[in-house]
Amino acid sequence: MLQPSERERFKLTLNTDGRSHPAENILAVATLACGVVAFVATFWTSAHMISSWIGTLGFGVGLYSQYVSATTPQRSLNVVGIVGSFVGAALGIAHGGFLPHP
Repeated sequence: MLQPSERERFKLTLNTDGRSHPAENILAVATLACGVVAFVATFWTSAHMISSWIGTLGFGVGLYSQYVSATTPQRSLNVVGIVGSFVGAALGIAHGGFLPHP
């Protein structure tokens, strides 16, 4: 008798190659977090220091994380984080830069 095949439950993971990559996963998530913070901070022009510094930090960490990444999901998070960090840093610099206004 034929039985319907049971589907495997969907798991969200960055380790698609079957091996553990804790350092690379932390770098990828940190890059994404920096990108989100830098991008969201650009909505308030008074938060230009946050978006400038966090965006620059996230851009640098993201480039290194992309260099050492091992799986495609890590690279996907890295690209999203790098773009968010770049946009946040660029708009933060445009709104006032790295230092507070006098």
